[in-house]
Amino acid sequence: MLTRTPSVVAQVLLFLSIVLVIAIAVIQINQQQILSPGLKYGIVLDAGSSRTTVYVYEWPAEKENDTGVVTQTFKCNVKGPGISSYESSPGALAKPFDDCLNKVKERIPAHLHKNTSVYLGATAGMRLLRLQNESAANEVLASIQNYFRAQPFEFRGAQIITGPEEGVYGWITANYLMGNFLERNLWRTWIHPYTKETVGALDLGGASTQISFIPEDSQEHFNSTLQVKLYGYNYNVYTHSYQCYGRDEAEKRLLALLLQKSNASSSVDNPCYPQNYNTSLTMKYFSGSLCTQSLRPANYYPNQPVNFHGTGDPGLCREMVSLLFNSTACRDREDCPFNGMHQPKAKGNFVAFSGFYYTINALNLSGHFSLDDFNSSMWFFCSQSWTQLQFMLPKFEEIYARSYCFSANFIYYLLVHAYDFNAETWPQIHFQKQVGNSSIAWSLGYMLSLTNMIPAEGKLIQLPLKPPLFAGLLIFLTATALLCLLFLVYLCFVSHNRKNITRVEHVFIPE
Repeated sequence: MLTRTPSVVAQVLLFLSIVLVIAIAVIQINQQQILSPGLKYGIVLDAGSSRTTVYVYEWPAEKENDTGVVTQTFKCNVKGPGISSYESSPGALAKPFDDCLNKVKERIPAHLHKNTSVYLGATAGMRLLRLQNESAANEVLASIQNYFRAQPFEFRGAQIITGPEEGVYGWITANYLMGNFLERNLWRTWIHPYTKETVGALDLGGASTQISFIPEDSQEHFNSTLQVKLYGYNYNVYTHSYQCYGRDEAEKRLLALLLQKSNASSSVDNPCYPQNYNTSLTMKYFSGSLCTQSLRPANYYPNQPVNFHGTGDPGLCREMVSLLFNSTACRDREDCPFNGMHQPKAKGNFVAFSGFYYTINALNLSGHFSLDDFNSSMWFFCSQSWTQLQFMLPKFEEIYARSYCFSANFIYYLLVHAYDFNAETWPQIHFQKQVGNSSIAWSLGYMLSLTNMIPAEGKLIQLPLKPPLFAGLLIFLTATALLCLLFLVYLCFVSHNRKNITRVEHVFIPE
């Protein structure tokens, strides 16, 4: 009885020790919490030709396949014109940034300010200024750098991005926001969507316009194709930027062309302006640009005013707009839209944003629609008088309201005659400003590309038991189990020897 009791106790302790070791290990593994190392922030300033927009982005610090899952958290339009307008007074451009930067400081936690990178990318307005006056462009960029070096953020420089870069970053933004690169599965993890195709991107800025898409054969158009790597996958994107074919610069070229074809030098009819609209513009306003240099009159006086009178003639407006596109350089080649540029056939669905969206919105259209609907809306809009337009537009600003008819005709000619969209393929274009709370703009694609170069941080794992306690319990319970096992082996050995002794004694007992 005395021998059996220790054996039972040892077996119970052995069993409990093994059960407890397994239970603690299972709990430690299954109940652990993976904590994010936190958020990273980035600031991108889109320094366009007509204005500068500040975007704040955030993403989990651990990233997915070397690229951050980025979301837009804040947007602010800097007051005043684009930075290229400060060529004669670069020192004055810093002050307008204060209002937006103060709001940005409130949005980003103060302890992360010094680790938050700021990037400024200047587009076609500065590209034109650099071509026209390189020293003035450098002074503008230097003034910006001096301003941001005094800010609490980590300034990574101000640079003039190329047209193809602007185009491909816009393409990245559009496809990222539409979930064509990443999507969450049932287990809430990010995966690459195998069934989704990418969409093309159409961007209309103030000084340039971009088209970007994946062609049928990317190798055939190698010189105009950029390779993009996102979330572990490579994409060969055809992209081209047409300088001087942005909305503002194209309209300046139209005004210069109308003056050139007019008999009078001080009063000119403009079929694209609304009926009964009159405005006075200096020659420098529309002929001082590099884009209008070839149309500049011999008797050019920068400060001489020219009066433009709106006639509201949509047919004549479209005819004049067609003269802005040089189709003779293509010599009837099918793969050449205009200006002698080689371009593959547009393929698949497209999203049109920036100037495309704002013009379509003014025509009271949205999303995707037929080419006939666009033409009828444009014709109706362009036939209105200046007085009528003031009641038609939800947000009335003179500088934009007077130009929507021109913009609509320009978009028509660009998409139909230059990019070769027709009545069948036109509905494949989706005119859109944003997806959710994020704007469709090249800046988000720029930020996504930059996150490839920003080091990821490892995930933090929180365990139910602290490692020293977990290790101590494992050692104690394992030692207890081993001792119980050794004790049971000892008892078995002692019991076996006793049986042998009893058997021997039984043999030698005299009868």
